[in-house]
Amino acid sequence: MFTWAASFALVLTSCVALVPGQSGQVAGASTLAKSPTSSNSSNTSSSSHAVTALSRSVPVHLSIPAIGVSTGLQQLGLLANGSPQVPSGWHIAGWYKLGPSPGQVGSSVIIGHVDSVAGPAVFYRLNQLKKGNRVLVKLADGKTVTFQVTALGEYLKAKFPLNLVYGPRSYPALQLVTCGGTFDSQTHHYLSSIVAFTKEVGA
Repeated sequence: MFTWAASFALVLTSCVALVPGQSGQVAGASTLAKSPTSSNSSNTSSSSHAVTALSRSVPVHLSIPAIGVSTGLQQLGLLANGSPQVPSGWHIAGWYKLGPSPGQVGSSVIIGHVDSVAGPAVFYRLNQLKKGNRVLVKLADGKTVTFQVTALGEYLKAKFPLNLVYGPRSYPALQLVTCGGTFDSQTHHYLSSIVAFTKEVGA
């Protein structure tokens, strides 16, 4: 189970999201870039199918048809020295295994790189998601969980909405996180984080 007492820092391609209990340096300005408002889209229908929370099962594959994402999933936690793990490759995403698994009640989080010196990475088009787009996660037990995008947010690192992304939910939620916004060519850091908020829906 996810506990706020656990010290965790989410770092990906110099994109930092600090969870309470972890101290560290955060690059970027001091104001919120964008609020977590729903993005505009002609595809705004929501599912009326009943959703039943699932038992814990490791996610093994992520598919986001609207932006061409199809990737296996690594399990990410903390290294022995307390520093965070990040996906080992540019074209694979990772699930934060110390939180809920997709389909459990609460906030599951999957992260991925946005790009590299070689070009676009797995979540390069995450900021193009629209409200109503579907996200599918295949679990180790054979089940596939379907989520629907409800909002897209861009946040300067110093104002990253910790509780909004990692905090408790009364329903099965999945947040997708990558870097974005302005790229600082001197520090080689993106100044913001992109977060896609989703909610489980019927298939």
